Amino acid sequence: MLYHAYDAHRDILAPFRLFAESAHSLLDPRWLGGSAFLRSASAALNMFSNGGIRHERPDFGIDRVMVGEVETEVTEEAVVGDPFCRLVHFRKAEAPEQPKLLVVAPLSGHFATLLRGTIAAVLADHDVYVTDWVNARNVPVQYGRFDLDDEIELLIKYIRLLGPGCHLLAVCQPSVPVLAAVSLMAAADDSCQPASIVLMGGPIDPAANPTEVNRFALSHSLSWFEHMVTTTVPARYPGAFRRVYPGFLQLAGFLSMNFDRHVEAHWRMFRHLVEGDGESAAATRAFYDEYGSVMDLPADFYLQTVDRVFQRQELAQGRFRVRGENVDPGAIERTALMTVEGERDDICGVGQTEAAHRLCRNLSPEKKAHHLQPRVGHYGVFHGRRWQNEIYPKVAAFIRQHDPAVGG
Repeated sequence: MLYHAYDAHRDILAPFRLFAESAHSLLDPRWLGGSAFLRSASAALNMFSNGGIRHERPDFGIDRVMVGEVETEVTEEAVVGDPFCRLVHFRKAEAPEQPKLLVVAPLSGHFATLLRGTIAAVLADHDVYVTDWVNARNVPVQYGRFDLDDEIELLIKYIRLLGPGCHLLAVCQPSVPVLAAVSLMAAADDSCQPASIVLMGGPIDPAANPTEVNRFALSHSLSWFEHMVTTTVPARYPGAFRRVYPGFLQLAGFLSMNFDRHVEAHWRMFRHLVEGDGESAAATRAFYDEYGSVMDLPADFYLQTVDRVFQRQELAQGRFRVRGENVDPGAIERTALMTVEGERDDICGVGQTEAAHRLCRNLSPEKKAHHLQPRVGHYGVFHGRRWQNEIYPKVAAFIRQHDPAVGG
């Protein structure tokens, strides 16, 4: 009933948004004069018509990148198309050979395009692939379930496809499955073990410095999550009758954590529209268009993540298993490890990601690095000015240091 109620609400609002879009065009103050009333009415209609949640993946929109001093064309190519994920390659025309980097996007309610700024930065120096997760409501039930073990096995498949000496960069949620995947490959002495992994703002040990997100997960039983926040996809979608954790609930949770800040951002956007500052308003809208583009998660995956990562903290406690096989990060000896955290991260607290170094107890000190970025929150760890100017140069240097092609 939850999903049906949400859809009914969207259907009811749809004609009103269409009316607002038409009325905004008619009340454009550039045509009818510059009165304060017209500017305010036009701005309000503009925001209402463009508001709301979207469930379609936006475009990455990365078609060119500077490689050294040369502007190079970029094309997206789906290398593998699995039911729940596409492995996308950002192929560069006439680029020199560069380290292969698999960017593992979070499977946490947003599309991989949320990492647009991350990918745009790493493209200059790396041959980039990304896990482009599929909205679970579009995956027919005939393809079966998808859980945390499935994600780990899928990552191992992609690492082997890229071959020996590749590098991984995991943003937030996939830090746990990436560390688990590499641990299993190390234990098996797999020839395709990555040269390095970079874990950014991920909950390796949520107990190290609990945030409100962690406390919420611990304050409710798993059955509460199953009955209150997972639901069935309505019949109108390709994934009809699949159990999912809806993306609109995840977004609502994120917004509620910093409600005042989001209200202030929208109020500033309204003022910019009234004042005719279209550039500032467009920048804010671009962020919220991306932030409001959400995808549903398979219920099995979501519930296992809540249970195994946040409630039982299996990886940090040494009890994590995949298909019955024990996961021991102590097996990692060849793959270098870098962790990155944000000083103001209110989703993944300082120390949660750095805990990976303790778990990788047999990795030599010269293969370990940690960076704590001052004055950034969770989103700033992988996006924005400080990511571009302060964090990414350290990440790039770490990958270069441990790349086999340059003697790492």
